[in-house]
Amino acid sequence: MIAIGSDHGGYLLKEEIKKHLKEKEITFKDFGCDSEEACDYPVYGKAVAEAVAKGTYEKGILICGTGIGISISANKIKGIRAALCNDCFSAEATREHNDANILCLGGRVIGTGLALKIVDIFFETEFSKEERHKRRIEMIEK
Repeated sequence: MIAIGSDHGGYLLKEEIKKHLKEKEITFKDFGCDSEEACDYPVYGKAVAEAVAKGTYEKGILICGTGIGISISANKIKGIRAALCNDCFSAEATREHNDANILCLGGRVIGTGLALKIVDIFFETEFSKEERHKRRIEMIEK
């Protein structure tokens, strides 16, 4: 199950991603926000990150205007490896090399079509489990 959240700057893209996830029959929980009314991204970044860190949700998606603030917020939570991806290569590489568990997107940075491709790649790509990547993740976690 996927945890998804956004601030007002990512709300419209979040709604498109939710439709996409439903079409793919991927279950998710929306942690908010619920409109384009101004709100604080750390609230939603923290809520999704804590849910993923606890293991309640396998992975997460977070969206704000640029993806930067919400990724910084999520990465404050122990066990979270949130990656801001604005292209397909980064989405694939961060799953293979970093075992990223939260995808961050910029709702004002990329279009819906590209965002949906990035979501698909992120969730279809497995962690490589190569020793060098495991070692680096362990270094990050300390």
